[in-house]
Amino acid sequence: MLVIGGTLFIGRCLVHELLKAGDEVTVLHRKPGHDLGKRVHEIIGDRNDPESLKAALAGRHFDVVYDNVYDWKRGTTASQVEATARLFDEKLRRYVFMSSVAAYGDGLNHHEGDALAPDHHSDSYVRNKAMSERALFRMHQRTGFPVVTIRPPYIYGPGNPYYREAFFWDRMRDARPIILPGDGRRLMQFVYIKDLVTACLRAAEEPGAAGHAFNIANPRPITQAELVDLLAEAAGKKPAVVRVPRERILHMGGHPMGPNLYFGLYFDMPPITMIVAKAQRMLDFKPADFLEGLRETYRWYLRHHEKNTSNYPFEDRLLTAVGWRPGAPPPELPNGLSASRE
Repeated sequence: MLVIGGTLFIGRCLVHELLKAGDEVTVLHRKPGHDLGKRVHEIIGDRNDPESLKAALAGRHFDVVYDNVYDWKRGTTASQVEATARLFDEKLRRYVFMSSVAAYGDGLNHHEGDALAPDHHSDSYVRNKAMSERALFRMHQRTGFPVVTIRPPYIYGPGNPYYREAFFWDRMRDARPIILPGDGRRLMQFVYIKDLVTACLRAAEEPGAAGHAFNIANPRPITQAELVDLLAEAAGKKPAVVRVPRERILHMGGHPMGPNLYFGLYFDMPPITMIVAKAQRMLDFKPADFLEGLRETYRWYLRHHEKNTSNYPFEDRLLTAVGWRPGAPPPELPNGLSASRE
């Protein structure tokens, strides 16, 4: 088994599960050395450089390839993904490509057969994921290339390197209010890291999965307000919540990717949701209870996370601007919104 990108969030969990199953595992990454254990082999190569990969993979054969890597600094284009896929020979049984719900571009309640975002989409990540899927499925149609694509939404769970669940728990443990953008009704959809990896493993083994895409997520989307409540329940906390108009946040310099972060990294985005019936039917996908998954994640957080206070000063300026004072009645805000303590 080859895992392209085996040292971060998805890859680490995937490698762990493959080892548990007794598989021989190799990871492909750019820098030598890893902490995955002596049983894990490694290949050094840059997946964005086809010639580098061609040299690194020469003479090697794999039964299954899990392609998890996206280069957030440079982007990973469809041509780079396709060039990687073409390096594997006829012995390859399955190529599992990690796409994203973002490949749909926008909209709610997507099924796998819905159109993906166009080639000219303004967001490079959306564009690259959608175009990569189209390139891989063209290969399947023309040559029978055994690709499966996986489309997760927000991924949560132990080992999450992104400042998401921990963002809220840091503030709850410091008795700081949670800023809720707008009315807090934007929908979000999640998948537990272990559920995502299990789906990848089943997609590699299910004979009828080749040539298919799968939405992998908790069946029910939730609102931003519901997310805060569930995170608080998992931690045994009762947070104060301050609703602030999104326009006010952005005007003062807030950004969903930071540096002035206000609601977890990339968590305040226009909603894209999907239906998971196909994965339930073909892969026997059975997601974990969201609250139980969050409780396990919180236990991991308590053992491993180092608190991040870098955005507290920005939040203080924002809270002051809307008239928030600890213990004071909620201030009235413009646009018919009000701050509230919950």
